[in-house]
Amino acid sequence: MGPRPGAGGSAIAKLKRVELPDNLTVKSLAEALGVSSAEVSKALLQRGILATINQSIDLGTARLVAEALEIELAEAAAQEAPASARVVRDGGRKGLSPRPPVVTVLGHVDHGKTSLLDAIRESNVAAREAGGITQRIGASVVRREGRLITFIDTPGHAAFTAMRARGANITDLAVLVVAANDGVMPQTEEAIQHVRNSGVPILVAINKIDLEDAHPDRVKQQLAEHGVVVEDFGGDVVSVPVSAKTGEGLDHLLEMILLVTDLNPPMADPNAPAEAVVIDSQMDRGRGPVASVLVQEGTLRRQDHFVVGAVAGRVRDLIDDTGKRIDGCSPGLPAQVAGLPEVAVAGDRLLVVASEKEAKARAEAARAAVRQGRVDARRVSLAELSRQGEEQLRDLDLVVKADTHGALEALRSTLVKFSDPTVRLRLVYEGVGPISEADVDLAAAANAIVVGFNVRPDVGARAAAERQGIDVRTYDVVYQITDDIERAIQGMHEPTFEEVFEGRAEVKMRIRVPRSGMIAGSQVTEGKLTRGSTVVVRRDGKEVQRARIESLRRFKDDVREVAAGYECGIDLGAYQDFAEGDVLESYVVQQRNR
Repeated sequence: MGPRPGAGGSAIAKLKRVELPDNLTVKSLAEALGVSSAEVSKALLQRGILATINQSIDLGTARLVAEALEIELAEAAAQEAPASARVVRDGGRKGLSPRPPVVTVLGHVDHGKTSLLDAIRESNVAAREAGGITQRIGASVVRREGRLITFIDTPGHAAFTAMRARGANITDLAVLVVAANDGVMPQTEEAIQHVRNSGVPILVAINKIDLEDAHPDRVKQQLAEHGVVVEDFGGDVVSVPVSAKTGEGLDHLLEMILLVTDLNPPMADPNAPAEAVVIDSQMDRGRGPVASVLVQEGTLRRQDHFVVGAVAGRVRDLIDDTGKRIDGCSPGLPAQVAGLPEVAVAGDRLLVVASEKEAKARAEAARAAVRQGRVDARRVSLAELSRQGEEQLRDLDLVVKADTHGALEALRSTLVKFSDPTVRLRLVYEGVGPISEADVDLAAAANAIVVGFNVRPDVGARAAAERQGIDVRTYDVVYQITDDIERAIQGMHEPTFEEVFEGRAEVKMRIRVPRSGMIAGSQVTEGKLTRGSTVVVRRDGKEVQRARIESLRRFKDDVREVAAGYECGIDLGAYQDFAEGDVLESYVVQQRNR
């Protein structure tokens, strides 16, 4: 292990000022800070970023690592190289002042996340200027006893982790909303896993206490079973009973939010060069591309030159969460920015620079880094781990889904038995049901692999996995999973077999054919269907049968395959219990060489 921050006589304690190279990697950052690569990797992993020692990282990510190691990372002077920076070691950051805490609301669908946010906003309209909220910009500011709280307006753990997947850790507190009548539900469990992976403190809001069937104590017991132990049960998690409908408990909730965040007060330097994170972006018909940002450092002002992602711009206009034009936006507060040359990506970091020349230079450097492959955005996969061999292996994180609790328990007990000196197997999340888009988003945030046992990804999950480059593996028998993981750990290059999605069709009618019985008159809606492939029959989203396509017919002709947009008759052999509206998903087994 390298020297720990603050240790007497360590390399860090002696470090005064270090120049960081333009091409910043995990290894070069570790050398500059005087710590081991393992310590840098650990700090990154705690923030949901899995990186090799040669992987490039941006300055914002380097700042997160430096803060975790109690080292201040200061911006370089404007006349120096655009991407360079300076590390300064002193007793603490100077010029800091308290900023409003930033809160994200998470929870199961229909448990009242949006209603709770709306109720909080409505209760604060009287405290704001006349006219109230006239425009939604992705975040809302609430006043409580002279202090401000910023609520991110995009509730849901998918949005929460989408920004984290891009290295944007903007939340100081996560409020978990649980309905007092329903209790802990599947998406509640997912939200808990997302918050745990982020390292953000949690506060529980038990909503709908006005209902007759509300059972707050039962909710607290269920939360304890999932590792969230509230204060009433001897834990350290604050819980607040509320009703978004009647307004009961809202003042107490705001009071507790301030109390919890005051335990580790959010601080920022309002006089530093402004830094912000894009929380939403769109094309406005009258103003062109606009971005809703949350300022993290400094004060964002009109006419400021900035770089966001790989584009340069100038702040032409600033709008606050009430729709008013403002001259500046301080840390912890949101604003809508006009003056971008193109629509930004949620999670991108906006940095204010000294001049238009520097903004363009930084934007060009970012584009060059992408072109030259200096920014390595590849995701971890079992095949990649298998190719790397033992010397490159590291933590292997898995998001595991199964069709039943029994199957999940059996799979968990098998996976936890893996032991190897060069790799640590970790279950980032485990749950029952089909692989969802939320599972893929979680895997993206943790750079994990999604493993499905007797379940398949839904349409949204498949699209998200392709878009984000997430390795999704599905299996029918446990030994196939263990074999793949063992080969990855051992660095073997043996072939593996996997089911690959081929196409989808919808049953339009049942057709009786002499000597064949019933066939499914269908229309192919995605991909293609091939004779001999395996079909999963889904009814109301649930798998009801697996069968083999015995034959495909176009009018009276037997054909080998049918593409999307065409109608056909599908003979599933002995299985003839399909119904109108059933969805048929086709899969083929392919061999993949490692």
